[in-house]
Amino acid sequence: MNEKDNIILSTVLLGMEIEALWEEVRELSLGQLGRVERLDTPPTPLQFLRDFVSQNKPCIISNATLHWPALSNWTSDSYLNQALSASSAYSQMVSVHLTPNGQADALVPLNEISTKNDASSSPSNSFCFASAHVQHMPFPEALKLISSSNNISENIQPKVIAYAQQQNDCLRSEYSVLSPDCDPHIPWASEALGCLPEAVNLWIGNHLSETSFHKDHYENLYAVVTGCKHFLLLPPTDVHRMYICDYPAAQYSYSQETGDFTLELDKPLRYVPWCSVNPFPSVETKEEEMAKFPLYFQGPKPFECTVNPGEILYL
Repeated sequence: MNEKDNIILSTVLLGMEIEALWEEVRELSLGQLGRVERLDTPPTPLQFLRDFVSQNKPCIISNATLHWPALSNWTSDSYLNQALSASSAYSQMVSVHLTPNGQADALVPLNEISTKNDASSSPSNSFCFASAHVQHMPFPEALKLISSSNNISENIQPKVIAYAQQQNDCLRSEYSVLSPDCDPHIPWASEALGCLPEAVNLWIGNHLSETSFHKDHYENLYAVVTGCKHFLLLPPTDVHRMYICDYPAAQYSYSQETGDFTLELDKPLRYVPWCSVNPFPSVETKEEEMAKFPLYFQGPKPFECTVNPGEILYL
């Protein structure tokens, strides 16, 4: 056996060791089921703390919020419009995030940057981190804009995609009139975590609303009221597979007159560390993406789960 053979053999053995470590960590994170565990009923505080919180282990709790009036009330556009128009002579103004593609807080090619910017000072990579254009509008107008994308043919991309995703405790501020339709907190979770929620947010989107890979720095209870939400989840030890890089920050601007978006780099220039991987590359770019990010595409697949009305996902 020559030196080249030794190098190849060592590489193969190292790859096998890494794959074994991946499997062990995933089993530790999610157990032997190989999927996100579902509980038929809410756990006791002790069970939740012992089996999930302390183990940093996600789970879905079914039949957790079926008693909330929101599950029936919020399926009606007329109920929502009336509730958010009744507190004054004018409709409640809410924050709506607008993008041309449904991907707020995501990577966008630098060639979409407005020519008003000097992109020569940006890094050598070809992407920037784009934040949505945030516009305040009456709730009925916001709901109509969000819903309009559902009426468009699958083969046609709408010019603007709206997503109400403000993360500023908005259920208890912008949407406070709706807060009585939900419990103020989740008792078994609050007792296990030893605190009440710091923020309670309401997000309203459509099938085109998409959130890119990211990491939250806090405990998260995600309750679905109507529709469904699909998640791709990776354990924290897979961070090396995310190819996190610093990307220049940019901001979308939207013109109601023309219906067009412009994208401009922040001034002064700042950088945001973000995941480089798009788990759903197009047919045209799939081979290139797989070659560029082999640790992700050749490693274990993310855990997938769908959260339905009345269910809560714990992260």
